[in-house]
Amino acid sequence: MKWKVVIAVPVAIAAALWIGNTSLFSRFPEDKPLRIIAHRGQHQLFDATDIGSDTCTASLMLPPTHPFLENTIDGMKAAFDHGADVVELDVHLTPDKQFAVFHDWTLDCRTDGKGVTEQTPMSVLKTLDIGYGYTADDGRTFPFRGKGGGLMPTLPEVFAALPQGRFLINFKSRRAEEGEALATLLNTRLASREATFGVFGGNEPTERATALVAGLPGYSNHTAKSCLVNYLALGWSGYVPETCRNALVPVPVNFAFLLWGWPERFYNRMQAAGSDVVLLGPFEAGDAGSSGIDEEDDWDSVPDGFPGLVWTNVIEKTRIEVDRRGFCALPSKPAICGK
Repeated sequence: MKWKVVIAVPVAIAAALWIGNTSLFSRFPEDKPLRIIAHRGQHQLFDATDIGSDTCTASLMLPPTHPFLENTIDGMKAAFDHGADVVELDVHLTPDKQFAVFHDWTLDCRTDGKGVTEQTPMSVLKTLDIGYGYTADDGRTFPFRGKGGGLMPTLPEVFAALPQGRFLINFKSRRAEEGEALATLLNTRLASREATFGVFGGNEPTERATALVAGLPGYSNHTAKSCLVNYLALGWSGYVPETCRNALVPVPVNFAFLLWGWPERFYNRMQAAGSDVVLLGPFEAGDAGSSGIDEEDDWDSVPDGFPGLVWTNVIEKTRIEVDRRGFCALPSKPAICGK
């Protein structure tokens, strides 16, 4: 009889865990479409093999197929034209207290300037050619040199140029001052607040901004790790950690299967906790950048009917993949959404 009890107890526990976390009894909302985040807008791609945090990616550019540069107003407009719901952009707070929209910590790689971006006045940044360093042939030619003069915008300039757009703001530093400055901007300018979908990045500015701006979702490196690790430990019970609540929850597609209740029940739990799920590309040890849902294999890993956010580096390819998978998304698919 004892052996029956020994077997029955773990079987009962396994059955309870399965029933409590299977998605067989859960469904995605049928009236919510997939939404797309375009990383840096439409931009030039580069060879991401073995890159580090200080790699000059402009020198690794792939042969260009379009004229747009990252973090420019034209590149963001192109991304929205391709169906992006949100455009991700990068900011640095300059000494004259303006937010420069630019990715790199230093100016040396991508521009004809030198020095640290956040230590350079906006008046100087406006004089730089941000296309100066791009090359696809080891420096023999520079196809964007001379074409990027004055194209580094400020954050308010982006908001003004694309008033219907929504933006995910990436803090590149760990300065709490940046979060406070953004909070002041968003709390004093209604249009800027409406344009800001969320924030992420360095712990201090991200957590300061979300604390000071009511209802502003986001995630820092710290809160994202805390959310997912604690959910892996306790999510079997249906518990949603505090760092997963009223936030953005980033999920690498290759680790999603580990999350209790993935996909439908997990998504619905996060929604009930006031959070949106952001599906990222595959995460690999040593990743220096933000991997996206970029290739056909990545898109095949997106759950059918997924109504969350999908992060991509190639917004120009997204419509083809969305159509191929039959997702409810983009202006070309109103019938699927029942509109």
